[in-house]
Amino acid sequence: MAEYKLLLPSMGEGVMEATIITWLFNEGDNVKEDDSVVEIATDKVDSDVPTPVSGKIVKILKQKDEVAKVGEAIAILEIEGEGGNTASEEVKSETPVAAPDAETLKTIEEPLKVAASTEFSGDIYLSPLVKSIAQQENISETELKSIKGSGLEGRITKEDILAFVKNRGNQPVQQVALAQAATTPQPVATSTPASTITAAAGDEIIPMDRMRKIIAENMVKAKQIAPHVTSFIETDVTNVVKWRNKNKAIFEKREGEKLTFMPIFVRAVVKAIQDFPMINVSVNGENIIKKKNINIGMATALPDGNLIVPVIKNADQLSLSGLAKAINDLAYRARNKKLRPEDTQGATYTISNVGSFGNLMGTPIIPQPQVAILAIGAIVKKPAVLETKDGDVIAIRNLMFMSHSYDHRVVDGSLGGMMLKHVHDYLENWDLNTEI
Repeated sequence: MAEYKLLLPSMGEGVMEATIITWLFNEGDNVKEDDSVVEIATDKVDSDVPTPVSGKIVKILKQKDEVAKVGEAIAILEIEGEGGNTASEEVKSETPVAAPDAETLKTIEEPLKVAASTEFSGDIYLSPLVKSIAQQENISETELKSIKGSGLEGRITKEDILAFVKNRGNQPVQQVALAQAATTPQPVATSTPASTITAAAGDEIIPMDRMRKIIAENMVKAKQIAPHVTSFIETDVTNVVKWRNKNKAIFEKREGEKLTFMPIFVRAVVKAIQDFPMINVSVNGENIIKKKNINIGMATALPDGNLIVPVIKNADQLSLSGLAKAINDLAYRARNKKLRPEDTQGATYTISNVGSFGNLMGTPIIPQPQVAILAIGAIVKKPAVLETKDGDVIAIRNLMFMSHSYDHRVVDGSLGGMMLKHVHDYLENWDLNTEI
């Protein structure tokens, strides 16, 4: 018999650690290859870790609520065969369980040098969780550089930064903020303390779960960072509705996939972004980073009421059929907790379909570090005035509101409004002969 170390696998760009949520097996249990053995959480998504081998769990090394680093052993399995006590010596598997090598780390770190943070320079490599703590605690770039990281390649871990905060002393937060003010714009903090709410008799107190806490934190931060402006437009999508009705049965029979309206909306948004590429940007201090790729985030409601935003990578390179399949796959995996951390990273623009709840319109919050988000309202049949060669007529049409929220630091009303108008035009002029 030989020992096999189950390692925390690589989970995508910028994710260097995860928290153990729960073990699905106990010590002494036998597991089969590809069994999900533990649920983990990053600050992006919850996911399962499968075992690449069959064997018996003889020791669990990381308990519930403990943090593990990528490449760190989280359990030891007993497997058939002989060999040393390292995973690489015992079993060769295509599952990415080895600690990241130099090339992998380069792949992870290069994007971080450019745009991983809206607060810190490219000389500091931070995971999203560590970056969030640094921003909350107003830790300056100089202070971050003084922290000795204990992670892979000297990276700063959650434990490192929390230890720094604990031993930081009683330096006033205002002094730290003033030290950064010369180089980095800071959100305006309110001087009004949060009020304490007292529960009345009969009230039910429901603690926030981990994901709800992350959503709350991100939404407050997004509103503090970006001054929001929202433009609205009403769009006649009658041609879109007719086209979908004509093609949905054909598409489902041919591909075994549902044809929703979302691929059409994504196609129109992608075209409008190509017309106005300065919507596809991020803000890094006093610099604007113009994104090469067009990655569309798709706000998705989960069965538990929480929200997650899986990402359609390189949406401009996909056909309508490809978009439909990508959207269906992401939506299915989101609702069944099958998303990988990398599935929720890298969005450059987001669409929120508030119409799926019967809402006519909404004013969505821009997810950082993006600078714009589009809300799609419900499609409703209404009487509308049409211009014809014989004069104006009233007809029943399929109408829909869209609302476009954008970051007024870098997107003015003209750019935000024209971008929305182009999405409107692409939808209103949808070709009924478009192939799927």
